[in-house]
Amino acid sequence: MAGAGLWYDVAMHILFFALGAIVASFVGVIVARLNTGQGFLTGRSRCDACDAPLAPGTLIPIVSYVISGARARCCGARICAYAPLTELLLGGLFALAYLRLGLTPSLFFMLLSLSLLLALVLYDLAHQILPPTLLAAFVGASAVAGFFIAQSPARFFDSMLTALLLSFFLALIHFISRGRAMGFADAPLALGLALLVGPAAFPGFVFSFWIGAVVGIALLAGRPRGFRMKSEVPFAPFLAAGFLLAYFTQWNPFIFIAALP
Repeated sequence: MAGAGLWYDVAMHILFFALGAIVASFVGVIVARLNTGQGFLTGRSRCDACDAPLAPGTLIPIVSYVISGARARCCGARICAYAPLTELLLGGLFALAYLRLGLTPSLFFMLLSLSLLLALVLYDLAHQILPPTLLAAFVGASAVAGFFIAQSPARFFDSMLTALLLSFFLALIHFISRGRAMGFADAPLALGLALLVGPAAFPGFVFSFWIGAVVGIALLAGRPRGFRMKSEVPFAPFLAAGFLLAYFTQWNPFIFIAALP
């Protein structure tokens, strides 16, 4: 019986990983077509190099990229690893979410929030802006997920206060710097992330700035001529990485800070 339970858990993790990879592939289509006038459910996907329609067999998440040797079958052009990496990422996050929450109502809203978060991050990386519609949907889904995860109105109320405080802090940075240090949309994004991760919000906030500092220093060290940090490094990916790192690992940076002499 124990062996059967183990195989069941393995199968469920594989299932959720595959689901996450499939959703990531669809999210990539949404991000690429958003605000372009193209439909999300209609129209064929095309090769970025030669614009040829892609066959269904070339659109299997991760698998098609590996089998093709990172080359387009239609023209032989090299395929960017961007798409399979996002599929691996969301697949892993879906599996971790199942591991942490199990088959509960909160899991559905957590997966929805993670999918919307990926769309926001990808769009921000491509256009340095967070679409208001996606942002509102993410905050709403995160609020519902956070309510179910908190398991009591009192705990959710505490999470709400923390989320509002962190969001206000980022909005304050935006207004004081007149938008040079941070975009205003980062404030509602932090609100949704804090609602989603609950007690891990403050650690996640700290991790976000640490990750941003490390990446920023690395980019500045090897910056090309004319590099501008504000326009080329959006903060949304750092916020997402920091909050999710704190939630799924439960690491608390305040413990390390307190241990310093």
